[in-house]
Amino acid sequence: MFNHFMVGTNDIERSARFYDAVLGVLGAGAPLRNPSASGHMRLFYRHDGDTFCVTEPIDGAPATCANGATIGFKCDSPEQVRAFHDTAVAAGGTSIEQPPGMRDNALGPLYLAYVRDPDGHKLCAIHRPK
Repeated sequence: MFNHFMVGTNDIERSARFYDAVLGVLGAGAPLRNPSASGHMRLFYRHDGDTFCVTEPIDGAPATCANGATIGFKCDSPEQVRAFHDTAVAAGGTSIEQPPGMRDNALGPLYLAYVRDPDGHKLCAIHRPK
């Protein structure tokens, strides 16, 4: 259903350091750096056919995060969820909500961790036990 997710940043190099570390936990390599036609830099992280993008806003206005939006990253294990969380915090992110752990909800048991990136975007590391 989805092709990619893109978030804005006010500091592309800070975001590159953050996402290089955090997405590296999931196995993503270095991003493709791509200047847009307007000259604004974009980072394209590819992994398992998925794309996560970070961009300087092309309209010149400051990047803002969406209230109520969360981007979820699928993890292979609870340990990978914790590594995602801990790496995000060490790279300048902020741990939010409950500590990493098991949650029960309408979708069944999930192992989750939530962080905000340096620009305030809400990220979720998620593992669905089989």
